[in-house]
Amino acid sequence: MSSNIATRWRVLSGENKWEGLLDPLDIDLRRYIIHYGERVQAVLDAFVSDTRCWNFGLHRYAERNLFSEVGLAKGNPYKYVIKKYIYASAAFMPENILAKEPKNSAGNSKWIGFVAVTTDEGMEVLGRRDILISWRGTLGTVEVEIDKKFGRVPASEILDKENDPQIHEGWYNYYTWSEPSSKYNPTSSRDQVLAAVRELVDQYKDEEISITVTGHSMGAAIGTLNATDIVVNGYNKPKDQPNKTFPVTAIVFASPRLGDKGFLNCFSNLKHLNVLRVTNDLDPVPKLPPNLILGYEHVGQELVIDTTKSEYLKNPITTLHELEVYLHGVAGTQGKTGGFKLEVARDLTLVNKTIDGLSDKVPSHIFVKWWTEKVEKKMGMAQLDDGSWVFLDGEIAEDNEVAKL
Repeated sequence: MSSNIATRWRVLSGENKWEGLLDPLDIDLRRYIIHYGERVQAVLDAFVSDTRCWNFGLHRYAERNLFSEVGLAKGNPYKYVIKKYIYASAAFMPENILAKEPKNSAGNSKWIGFVAVTTDEGMEVLGRRDILISWRGTLGTVEVEIDKKFGRVPASEILDKENDPQIHEGWYNYYTWSEPSSKYNPTSSRDQVLAAVRELVDQYKDEEISITVTGHSMGAAIGTLNATDIVVNGYNKPKDQPNKTFPVTAIVFASPRLGDKGFLNCFSNLKHLNVLRVTNDLDPVPKLPPNLILGYEHVGQELVIDTTKSEYLKNPITTLHELEVYLHGVAGTQGKTGGFKLEVARDLTLVNKTIDGLSDKVPSHIFVKWWTEKVEKKMGMAQLDDGSWVFLDGEIAEDNEVAKL
């Protein structure tokens, strides 16, 4: 794979607001966007979504194994190591909402993403030391209810006071809420991320650094808030070198609107911050919350794709919001007036990971929902050395904590 990413990374990260790169879509930028989208998909693929599992809401694999287990190690030139998993608490929600899901071992918390950093090998390919923050999209009943909290709340406590930015109530609380008695959220997801970013920026301050935030759907909105927060509060600067600033970029997928005009003004006044929103043309989620009724605004630049033009998809209207479909769209989009032609040799089987999305034109050996089946085959009862039986549904900790029945 020939790529100029290492020498073009500043332009690909929005130094010039992606001018001249979006239509037609630059080949290096295609690969760049897909790379970051795959790091969001990693969280979706490793999330324990079966409510019968004791580890429901957590991660199936330990930090050290995530990328290899979800298929981002073999043949993938973008090498990262995870610094920290991120958890968010829904304890701010009413108890009748929380009761719709089992709390099991996670309590009110859920695994929502990670902070990672490029290895020396990955740095060679990407051209710098990239600190990566990944936020997944909505999973489960409680998070759907969080999404529905369209009311706005002041965000001046973490952003600027001058513009009085107002933010979506549900996502702001999910980002900032802590639960002192919680195993996973004695601190908020915000504090977890900022602490990890601070440590990595200080550790690699003498190198060329970028901070890239990525996310899908709810995670796109929270990721945009997170990127803005990092710049407003100087977490992209070494603690002992406040005049040295590293660029922050958010590359997000299917992003709903996050805040009001005040947030837009706050965002627009910031230097060293760029946001690229990838939007599937007919996906309804980026049109929410409504602008005319509730006064919400989008921020950043937008790349519009249209996966209904892909001959590889069947019933494309039903899969508009799926992240793997988005990445398929990025691989083949030909701009607003063009058709669809795959420019990146991205494996079509990935579309069918968790859905039945490929058309009959695709070879029949590509199975439906094959990732879901793969994961389920790894789950089951296992006997420990002491003779007791446990249900293995994931590597929850470095010591492979399991749930005894």
